[in-house]
Amino acid sequence: MSDLTAKDHAKSPGLFQPLDWLLLAIPVAFAVRFVPAWKNDTLLFIIAGIAIIPLAGWMGRATEHLGERAGAGIGGLLNATFGNAAELIIALMALSKGLTGVVKASITGSIIGNILLVLGAAIVAGGARFPHQRFNTTGARVSATSLCLAAIGLVIPTIFHMAADRYPGAWTPQAEQKLSLAIALVLFATYVLWLMFSLVTHKGLFGGPADAAPHDHALGEIWPVGKAVGILAGATVLVAVMSEFLVGSVEAARASLGLTEMFVGVIIVATVGNAAEHSTAVLVAMKNKMDLSLGITIGSSLQIALFVTPVLVFASYLFGRPMDLEFTLPEVAAVVLAVWLVCQISGDGECNWIEGVQLLSVYLIIGILFFFLPEAPHGAPAVEGTPAQAGSVSHQPAPGAP
Repeated sequence: MSDLTAKDHAKSPGLFQPLDWLLLAIPVAFAVRFVPAWKNDTLLFIIAGIAIIPLAGWMGRATEHLGERAGAGIGGLLNATFGNAAELIIALMALSKGLTGVVKASITGSIIGNILLVLGAAIVAGGARFPHQRFNTTGARVSATSLCLAAIGLVIPTIFHMAADRYPGAWTPQAEQKLSLAIALVLFATYVLWLMFSLVTHKGLFGGPADAAPHDHALGEIWPVGKAVGILAGATVLVAVMSEFLVGSVEAARASLGLTEMFVGVIIVATVGNAAEHSTAVLVAMKNKMDLSLGITIGSSLQIALFVTPVLVFASYLFGRPMDLEFTLPEVAAVVLAVWLVCQISGDGECNWIEGVQLLSVYLIIGILFFFLPEAPHGAPAVEGTPAQAGSVSHQPAPGAP
């Protein structure tokens, strides 16, 4: 089974899921946003973030049911395309408001969160019930290698800045944007080829024991197309509205909570968009289906790096605020270390709970780093030999700005 479509068989039967009680946050968010007496940007930020979690789960379920109706090929493409729709919507809303720093931080946060926090929690949860859990070594290795290549693409712009900055006039924001756009095109083309590899030519590499039966009816009764499309459309609209609430209140919330823009992007925004599939990865690991759990976590990180990131770069030009792919040194280090750890764990085809504890420990250390990392003043020049602080809102002023 493709790791990008592993979520197809990961849900439990039934219409409602354990996280669906969080849907109560939706009317509360509308009340906080539009009732003058209740207006509180910090509270709105928290409530809107909570509301997005179950909505992302509904989007995923609707996509899976559509995929079952459409067949394996188209179904896999639907799941691969819409698997990170919630994160993409949040990022697009942030881009439209010029919060480039939050967007870039959420990219790195989603990658390290999936392969450190989620995979770590899944391995611990599964290891608590099964002393040794095994998975398809070949498929995991191919996925981890692809993630390494994607990480290289995200690191290169920062290396370019550090190298070019040694020569007067060699580095300019325009050169950084052109380099980032070229890399985004390469990443997107790689994503298309990865879909062909994982869904068509070598899909057998990603199968585990759970794939022995053609269908285990994990989705329960398949929804009619009209119902699936309606739920997908409704959930998408509500995610867009909640994302607008979240992004619109992020500045006031982080100021009142004493958080930096970097921490909000790397930890909070990244976690909110991925929470629904996070719970799925843990649940399937507890059923000794580590192939599915690895597919969800590594596959989601691949989607972020190869699909979501290029789309955001392309969209930034439409918004008139071109976004580059230059990240801060702490972000680069976090991504490289996280990917390296996943490559080490995926090499032997088995895992145990202590490896999950190690992944969680690394994530906590990185989270502490970003919590204490000071935020550079907006518009402050980069220190020679180091990339500009990605925590600033944008490298470029908004159109018409003085």
